[in-house]
Amino acid sequence: MHLLKLYLSKQSKLFCFKHKAVLAFIFSILLINFGCGKRKPPLPPVERVQQRVEISGFQRGNKILISWKMPNRNATDSDLLNIDRADIYRFVEKADGSYSLSEEEFSARSIIISSVKINQQDFFDTKTFIDTLEFAGQPVRIRYAVRFVNKNGQKAAFSNFLTIDPVASIPTAPNNLKVSVSQENISLIWEEPQLNIDNSNSTNIVGYNVYRSEKKDSAAKLINKTPVSANEFKDIFFEFGKVYYYFVRAVSLGSNSEPVESDESNIVEIAPVDNFVPSPPDAVTIAAAPGTISIFFAINLEKDVIGYKIFRSTEANLPKDEWTQINEGLLKVNSFNDFNVESGVKYYYYLKAIDNAGNVSEPSVIVSETTP
Repeated sequence: MHLLKLYLSKQSKLFCFKHKAVLAFIFSILLINFGCGKRKPPLPPVERVQQRVEISGFQRGNKILISWKMPNRNATDSDLLNIDRADIYRFVEKADGSYSLSEEEFSARSIIISSVKINQQDFFDTKTFIDTLEFAGQPVRIRYAVRFVNKNGQKAAFSNFLTIDPVASIPTAPNNLKVSVSQENISLIWEEPQLNIDNSNSTNIVGYNVYRSEKKDSAAKLINKTPVSANEFKDIFFEFGKVYYYFVRAVSLGSNSEPVESDESNIVEIAPVDNFVPSPPDAVTIAAAPGTISIFFAINLEKDVIGYKIFRSTEANLPKDEWTQINEGLLKVNSFNDFNVESGVKYYYYLKAIDNAGNVSEPSVIVSETTP
């Protein structure tokens, strides 16, 4: 009897164990299908980087200048804040190669020549990269593209392709630029380049471009309308008392007859000072009438002359610095009536011109007349 109870007890425990196992399996199936929703296949991470940028560029001397405008969006946008760098790609092929090139082909055949670090303050600005070339014995075509990369290493789409057919017959930079100042202009003169960037003779020069800025680190502006044919230039649009920086570039023709500049010459700084005295007033005439003597003269040609002083004496041989100025302040017109005269007295007059820097001319010729 005791053995029968022990057997039944074991069978009961075994049944409970099997029953619990079956219930656990059913419960797990229910959880998978109904408890937490149906599982979906994993998705790739969302790419958080600005997708594309437009680039432009040109050749200057033996360099290719590539630039692009950073995205003009709110700087707090996570897409922008996540940009880490811009990779610069370059592909060199024969000049007679096909213009057709897919992004896949470009990606496989190009190389990264540099990576430009992108900081938050760079947004809204124009970024520039300079690729310095070494010319081979045969003409080539170069394709460039820029690609943003975010902080996670994810790459955006390529920019547009910039295609350049670089020219080797570009002159080296003009040299030995010098400047001098006169009353009318700032004169520049320089030495012409003798060689091209590939060391061939420089014969492709069509002129020169002259650049000027008022701050050393600011962008210089072109101040000639068309290329200057000679190796000298006169800048008439300047002001005394300001600081100017000048440099010159030679201009030649590219592969498609477009103008291509050389590198710039040495930069010269000049702060023109107006220590140039005006010329004496000219064509001075005089006329007498009862109670008055009238004086007439020609206006000075200097643009900075702001007025005149008139001096009088009754003694022709009196030293000029002892003559009396008879006009108050500066005379702004080219005539003057002297009413402070006596009848029967001979009066002598001369004039001086004054410019806006305080420079005073030499005396004019002396004129005289006797009051009736």
